[in-house]
Amino acid sequence: MHKTQRQRRYFQAGFLLLFILAPVFDIFRLDLYQKHFFFFGLHWTLGLDDLAAGRIGIGEAMVNLTLRGFLPIAAVVGAGIWMSLRYGRLYCGWLCPHFSVVESLNGLMRRAIGKHSLWDRQRLPEQDPDGSRVRPNRWYWLLLTPAGLAVAFVWATVLLTYLLPPAVVYGNLWHGALTRNQALFIGAGTLLFFIDFTLARHLFCRFGCAVGLFQSFAWMANRRALVIGYDRRRAAACADCNAACEHACPMRLRPRSIKRQMFACTQCGRCASACGEVQRGNPQGSLLQWVQGDCALDKSARDFGQHPPSPGHCFPRAGAAGEVKPLIAHGLASSARRGG
Repeated sequence: MHKTQRQRRYFQAGFLLLFILAPVFDIFRLDLYQKHFFFFGLHWTLGLDDLAAGRIGIGEAMVNLTLRGFLPIAAVVGAGIWMSLRYGRLYCGWLCPHFSVVESLNGLMRRAIGKHSLWDRQRLPEQDPDGSRVRPNRWYWLLLTPAGLAVAFVWATVLLTYLLPPAVVYGNLWHGALTRNQALFIGAGTLLFFIDFTLARHLFCRFGCAVGLFQSFAWMANRRALVIGYDRRRAAACADCNAACEHACPMRLRPRSIKRQMFACTQCGRCASACGEVQRGNPQGSLLQWVQGDCALDKSARDFGQHPPSPGHCFPRAGAAGEVKPLIAHGLASSARRGG
């Protein structure tokens, strides 16, 4: 596995673990029994009950509402907008638990039918850019189906622990004593997630995820945002390639196209890693690299019929292995150089 992709998998695994354990350790959850949030073990209330009981006045209640309600929401939304404007769907590609499951099940489905999705028209090449081979075998359905069902069940159960005390949910589940509403929530959630994980996956990420769409719209508004750039001056080097970058993309996008057609890009960088493997023997390295600032205009300005030249520094010579800079290090280092 490419170094960048290994690093990204570590981030995904860490955030997936946080997603599962956050309610257990009261890092963050909404308790419907007590009717307020928990945040790092603290009872996070707006103080409205104290106002109704006459223990505080309207002035103190407004302060509580601002400090505990409005400001935290504004901070989260503001941080999300800032990150999305500069780096696009960084959360999706590097942290989102759903997307990590999408990629894992894509791999199993490829082993079962030779495609990442049931809706792909053609099979993927059996040989990967690194030289390994993946030969489809329908026996993998015996692994894919229960895996999708198990992940769907875990997803539904974990989501319920964000609403009810985890000790109650897991205790009732262990003793087979779920209440009617708990069983309905987990049952319906398992069914819906199973349909998503087996039939939709990247389609949900592209068209149904509100968080992803929010990031994409913000990203599109900034022409100089971080994007996978394509060194068009070396397009002839693609002649002997079987579109490895497109086959590697879990969102089924075409990385060499203009930014508008990359609307749902999750910044996972798998296309650049695949290109780096294909061009391993080329001293000029990968044709696909993360770029931003003026270097990103070649991707975004073409949406409007313009053809700005790419500055010479946009595609520096890569290493002999075609290695690209990790996304987070690249983006944050660029922010530091620009003073923000």
